[in-house]
Amino acid sequence: MTENDVKQLIITIVKPLVANPNVVDVAIKRDTHFLNFNLAVAPEDVGRVIGKHGRVAQAIRTLIYSVRLADTSLRVRLNIMDD
Repeated sequence: MTENDVKQLIITIVKPLVANPNVVDVAIKRDTHFLNFNLAVAPEDVGRVIGKHGRVAQAIRTLIYSVRLADTSLRVRLNIMDD
């Protein structure tokens, strides 16, 4: 998979969960060990993405963390941005 494939996967998973799907945005940032995918949603949708006791966020992370990128040895990390 490529970085854009992972980005599209995150968007595909998150859009049905939120009330404002047009606000969903994923920014990619490289680190020394990780490829960070920073997920931004509308402020009223943050709770929907995190879920009760973080269960929804953990389920999304489980799917995303299982992805291995073909062109790099960096690990994937999903950050839910809460402004």
